[in-house]
Amino acid sequence: MRGINFRVRMVGAGATVLVVVVFAQLNYLQIFRADSLDHNRLNTRALLAQYRQPRGAIISADGVTLAQSVPSDDQFQYQRKYPEGPLFGQITGYFSFTYGTDGLEREYNSLLTQTSNSVSVPLNLRQLKKFFTSQPAPDNLHITVLSRLQRLAEDELAGRNGAVVAISPRTGGVLAMYSGPSYDPTPLASHDQAVQQEAWRALNVNPAKPLLAAAYRQRFFPGSTFKVITSAAVFDHKPSLANKAFPVSSGLVLPGTAGQVLHNFAGEACGGRLLELFTVSCDTGFAQLGLGVGASHLAAEAKAFGWDQPTPLDLPGVAESLFPAPSTFVHDLAALAKSAIGQESVQAVPLTLALDAAGVANGGVIMTPHLLAYATDAQGQTVMSYKPRPWLSATPRRTAAKLAGLMLSVVNSPHGTGVEARIPGVQVAGKTGTAQTSGPNIETWFIAFAPVPDPQIAVAVLVEDQPPADEYQGGTIAAPIAKAIIQAYLQPSTGSAP
Repeated sequence: MRGINFRVRMVGAGATVLVVVVFAQLNYLQIFRADSLDHNRLNTRALLAQYRQPRGAIISADGVTLAQSVPSDDQFQYQRKYPEGPLFGQITGYFSFTYGTDGLEREYNSLLTQTSNSVSVPLNLRQLKKFFTSQPAPDNLHITVLSRLQRLAEDELAGRNGAVVAISPRTGGVLAMYSGPSYDPTPLASHDQAVQQEAWRALNVNPAKPLLAAAYRQRFFPGSTFKVITSAAVFDHKPSLANKAFPVSSGLVLPGTAGQVLHNFAGEACGGRLLELFTVSCDTGFAQLGLGVGASHLAAEAKAFGWDQPTPLDLPGVAESLFPAPSTFVHDLAALAKSAIGQESVQAVPLTLALDAAGVANGGVIMTPHLLAYATDAQGQTVMSYKPRPWLSATPRRTAAKLAGLMLSVVNSPHGTGVEARIPGVQVAGKTGTAQTSGPNIETWFIAFAPVPDPQIAVAVLVEDQPPADEYQGGTIAAPIAKAIIQAYLQPSTGSAP
C-alpha cells in the first residue's frame, strides 16, 4: 500500500509540475511574446482579423487618397485599394494577406488600425442601437508628399531608372520621393492568392528591383556631388587649402601607383582655387584636396553629414550611405584621392544627398526626414501632428554659407556645370555629379536647393545607366529635372508659393 501511495504522490507531483510549466509558458507567450507573435507574418489569424476591420486611409499633402479600404463580399470583408498605383507604391507599400506589409502600411500599421474616437455611454434607444451596430472608424494618415510633385518626378524621369527626392530644408518633410521603376501594390493586396503570387514573382525576378526603391533603399556612386562633403571638410578642418591654387592639369598621377593617371571629365584641363575647382567640377584638383584634408577628416565630415549611420526616415528598410573607414587608406592614397571625388568605394543613397543639400540650405543643420504630417479621426479632427526636430548639426553656419556660395557658382557662373538648372528670378544653388560604374555606362546626378538666401526646397536627382558620351552628364541629364521640380514647387499654377 505504501508503494502504491508513493507512486500516486509521484504521479500527482508530476502532473502538478506539468500544470505549472504549461501555466508559465502560457503566461510567457501572452505577456512577453504577445507583441512579436501578433506581428509575425506567419500569424495569419492576426492578419485575417486586420482584414475584417476597417483600415485608415493614407492621404497626400494635397488631398489625394493613396490607400484606402473598401467593403468586399468575401471572408476578408475589406479590400485594400491603391488609387494612384505605382506613383506612390514605394511609399505606401502594400498590405498583403500572404506577404505582410511594407512601406507606410508597415511603419504606421498601429495608427491605421486604431481609432481615437472616444466611447460615450448611450443615453437613448437611438444611441444604444448605434453603439451596438456601428464599428469604430480608424485614424487616417496624412503625409507630407505632394501628389503633383510626385507626378512631375515620374514624368521627368520619363521611364528611365533613377530617383527624385525633394525635401523641405526647414522641417525635413519629404515633398516628393519617386523611384523608377516603381510598382503597383494593388495586386499584392488582392484576395485572389494566384494574383498575389504572380505579382510577387514578377517583382522579384525584375532585374530593376522595383521593391528596392532607388530613392531610399539602394546605393550608387555619387560622383562629384560628394565634392560638397570634401569642400565642407576643407572649410572645417584645413581652411588654408581653400585658398591654395592648384596647377591647371588634365591628369593627376595617383600616389603609390605605377603611373596610374586620374583624368578630368572629357579630358579637360582645369585648376585654380577651391571656387574655380568646384564651379567646373575639377577632378584632379579635388583629388589633391582630398589628399590634403586626409582620410580621418574626410570620413568625419561624411559622418557629420549623415553617412555611415541609419537615416531616421519613417519607412522600413532605409539604406545607409557609405564612406570607407580611414584605415582603408593607410596604404592606398590613390583610393583616398578617388574617394574625394565620390568614386572608389563611396556609395550614396539619393535620400542622403537630398538631406545633405537641405542641411547646407538650413545653415548646416539637417532636420529629421519624415513622411508623417498628421493623423485625423473619422470626423476629420486632428488627433496627432508631427513636430519637426533636428537630426544632425552637420557643419557650422559659416561653412554652410561658404558651401552655398560654391553651389551658386555652379549654376550661375558662365563656366558652371549646372547652368541647365537656372530659373529666371530664382537663385538656385547646385552641384552636378557624373559617376563611373563597374560597366561602360554612367550615373548622372544633380543636387540643389532654392531660393537663396531663403531656401524652401532641396532636391537630389539620379538618372541611372546613361551612355558614356560627353553630352550625357549630371549637368545635362539630371539638372533639368531638378529645375522642373524646384520651379513647380516655388511657382505653382496659382502663382503663389506653397
